[in-house]
Amino acid sequence: MRLPRFLKSLGAKEPAVAVDDPRLEGWETVSTFEERKTAVAWRDRLRELGIDASCVAERSLDQFGRGDIYLVVPPDQWSRANEVVENLDD
Repeated sequence: MRLPRFLKSLGAKEPAVAVDDPRLEGWETVSTFEERKTAVAWRDRLRELGIDASCVAERSLDQFGRGDIYLVVPPDQWSRANEVVENLDD
């Protein structure tokens, strides 16, 4: 029995906040957050706008999803991502 395509992707889901992920080394920080919910919301907004964004932390978050979380993007997308984040009120 073949699984539908959407079910196959459920097993390979990336974490909301990557901890010490070497694939994201060299990416530029756009903003920092203290809790997962806000950081992930901003990550998702940047992704909706076509920017490759991720949330990273150097250490695991506490049980409430708090910690030092960095919203990062590839260096070539930093300017555009920074513009989006800085124009929060527009």
